[in-house]
Amino acid sequence: MQKFIASSLLLVGFNAQSQAQQNPADNSLELPNMVVTATRTETPENELSTATTVYTRKDIERLQVQTLPELLKGTSGIDITQQGGYGKTTGLFMRGTNSDNVLVLIDGIKVGSTTLGTTPFEFIPMDSVERVEIIKGPQSSLYGSEAMGGVIQIFTRKGAATEKPTITLDSGGGTYNTYKAAGTVSGQWKDNWYTLGSSGFGSHGFNAQQATPGPYGVNQPDNDGYNNAAVNARVGRHFKNNGEVEAFFLRTQGTTNYDGNYQNKTNFIEQVVGTSASMDVLKNWRSTLRFGQSQDDGNQFAPDGSFSSKFNSTRWNASWLNQVKLSDNHKVTMGSDYRLDEVNSSESYNQNSRYDIGVFTELHSRLWTKHFVNASIRFDNNQAFGDTITGSVGWRYNWDHGISLLANFGNAFKAPSLNDLYYPNYGNAHLKPEESKSYETGIIGNHDWGQWEVRAYHTNIDNLITPTMDPITYNFSAENIGKAQIEGIETEIGSQLMGWNGKLTMNLLDPKNMETNARLPRRATEMLAFDLSRTFGSFDLGANILAQGNRFNDPENTVKVGGYVTADLRSAYHINKNWMLSAKLNNLLDKQYQLVDTYNTAGRNFFLSIHYNN
Repeated sequence: MQKFIASSLLLVGFNAQSQAQQNPADNSLELPNMVVTATRTETPENELSTATTVYTRKDIERLQVQTLPELLKGTSGIDITQQGGYGKTTGLFMRGTNSDNVLVLIDGIKVGSTTLGTTPFEFIPMDSVERVEIIKGPQSSLYGSEAMGGVIQIFTRKGAATEKPTITLDSGGGTYNTYKAAGTVSGQWKDNWYTLGSSGFGSHGFNAQQATPGPYGVNQPDNDGYNNAAVNARVGRHFKNNGEVEAFFLRTQGTTNYDGNYQNKTNFIEQVVGTSASMDVLKNWRSTLRFGQSQDDGNQFAPDGSFSSKFNSTRWNASWLNQVKLSDNHKVTMGSDYRLDEVNSSESYNQNSRYDIGVFTELHSRLWTKHFVNASIRFDNNQAFGDTITGSVGWRYNWDHGISLLANFGNAFKAPSLNDLYYPNYGNAHLKPEESKSYETGIIGNHDWGQWEVRAYHTNIDNLITPTMDPITYNFSAENIGKAQIEGIETEIGSQLMGWNGKLTMNLLDPKNMETNARLPRRATEMLAFDLSRTFGSFDLGANILAQGNRFNDPENTVKVGGYVTADLRSAYHINKNWMLSAKLNNLLDKQYQLVDTYNTAGRNFFLSIHYNN
């Protein structure tokens, strides 16, 4: 680990020094990036103390990623695991917290499984995505349950506001008989706008899991394929009094195959539908209502093709948001949320639903010109366990010399899933929510030659829900007996040198089980990512290197999964203003590695595609 840190810091120093001596890019006239998720209203990123990463549609196309896990890997503060290739179970650990400690929204609607408490990132169609905002650190004081590690909000495609319809087409294929076809049409007619898109993505895949020994071992040396068909739509209208209404829809469905003795195929449906309405009640008061529903449906099948089980989740969402501008320097946001989680399953749950009602308020203030403060507090009433109060406060100071100092504190909670509460012969209706407290400090630099930031954080988690075996009956049940401590450092630096754009990201993590002193499973303690790109006339070139340290596969730390380094190359040729060819070579060195013990990852592979945009 010391060697890893030393080499990483050396690379950071060399990158910064060499780039600082070159022709600087003048960004003084650029407007600040606006972020919605950090405060639930549009706020300039340079006024926020929270750690934020934003991927736009332009980033998605430049990086030539085909799936959301592929986009998120190498992101500051995020660790991704996958149990095989495309469409296989994906784990996302944000700042060392569990996969079910991350709240995921699509167009403001909460998504994911009510039974597992996690989100199937592997099924979200990238061709339907316009923008991804990642907010790291506790956000329960704005969003309630699950936002212990942070929040990821996905915005679906919304085309340019032009009278003439804009059409985009994409088609491609590659290794493992992977294919993609997608198209969107969008535009504006008078005060109305619309977007309609559809896509198909799939792959014959490769063998997801190695043969495992023992009486319950798995030995299915076949290719585990995946297919996904999606459609998305957004329509809306502006009114003269600055009012706005919008409706949105996303549905994706398909099949994923995997290895297992009892189940090895899932037919899935992911769907989000919603509507929102906004208006200015007064000159300084804007109000927004949003209603929506998300579905996470899965039917599992046995190796002989017979039906095995069904787990269908439904989440109903309603929110009322009010933004009041007190003055040029002070803005208050007040709101309330209602969420109802339901399950329809082939298993007989002891109870199949629960609701949560939350009210919150948030203050965003500028003090003494250069100081910015965000403070929020929220009250939640949950049907399963009662009342919870969460709060957070953040401070940022923007110094004249391009340096910003910041500090954050917040507590958060994660409600037990319906499996934890009500699954037959396992659930415990008396569970309390998992709870956390987090502290963070950092420094950010924004200069002519580039940008950099360093953040350090400390998180304590209590009442972790842990499966516990009864020594007499040998049955498992969920209990609040776990405690964890997570400490980490996140570093980013980006700059331009002789036309090359480079970004270096480093994560150092110490996730510890306080009961056993063991490392929390499936988290890598070191990560280093470097992305480099440049345009030569009609050609775009890029490369990405990702290095991760080892991880333990089990809570007892008896099974270690080794670290790895991969390199990817990409290129694009702009034929003219409408047509483009692109190519990407993944895992250039054909590295054989694993993210989860016994589960394979893709070897060297390529993907070629052609794009049209009028």
